[in-house]
Amino acid sequence: MTDTAFDLFARISHSRTSDEVVRQIELLLLEGVLRDGDRLPGERELSKRLDVSRPILREALKELENRGLLISQHGGGTYVADIIGQVFSRPVVDLIARHQRATEDYIEYRRELEGITAELAARRATEYDRQMLTRIMEAMRAAHAGSSFDAELETDVELHNAIGEAAHNIVLLHTLRACYRLLAQGIFFHRHLVFPSEEARGHLLAQHEAIYSAIMAGDGQGARQAAQAHMDYIAAAIRKAERSGEWQRISQLRMQKRGMPPQT
Repeated sequence: MTDTAFDLFARISHSRTSDEVVRQIELLLLEGVLRDGDRLPGERELSKRLDVSRPILREALKELENRGLLISQHGGGTYVADIIGQVFSRPVVDLIARHQRATEDYIEYRRELEGITAELAARRATEYDRQMLTRIMEAMRAAHAGSSFDAELETDVELHNAIGEAAHNIVLLHTLRACYRLLAQGIFFHRHLVFPSEEARGHLLAQHEAIYSAIMAGDGQGARQAAQAHMDYIAAAIRKAERSGEWQRISQLRMQKRGMPPQT
């Protein structure tokens, strides 16, 4: 992390206790500003930026480690722990990977979440949120034009994450991030099998454009409808893949990815 016009770690202006430091870092985690894997500044720099003594900082970081929010690597710095992954426990993830019905429930669940999130984003997005959404959409268009499937998928997840951030609802933000992580890992379906054609990818781009345009226009209802139409399209595409026999291949790939060989 580098210094910017808006320092993430503002000076502690009250009693300068470890509790105040803990609270500030907790809020950065809760609001999604700090993400799993992010490295905190070194002890000397961070104590200076927070304007607290190093013993107070050490006490605060230790408390955050004890809560499972930070991980300290000897000689390697302090990092944000993988708190998002804990929303879905490993046994639940493994169970989801084994059953087709879970995919249908996931799509149904995401349809409602995405609709609410897009509507809130249209109403609450700040100028900075709009700039971020625009940058991601530009990257998505470039990836699509260059037929870069992996980059296109990456921008897909980034866009939905950015919409979640623009909704400014902490519970929605972390719930959606957990959902997108499972999607990126191919737990529910493999997008390159469900959407193999240029035509299908073109439809997905158009749907993302519609969601983006409604949010930028401040059209909450339009954003909700566009987001839900996007999920309806995905649900229909998955059903089509299942009918054509692709689902078997998807299931096998999913199980192999999870390290679970199919039973004979």
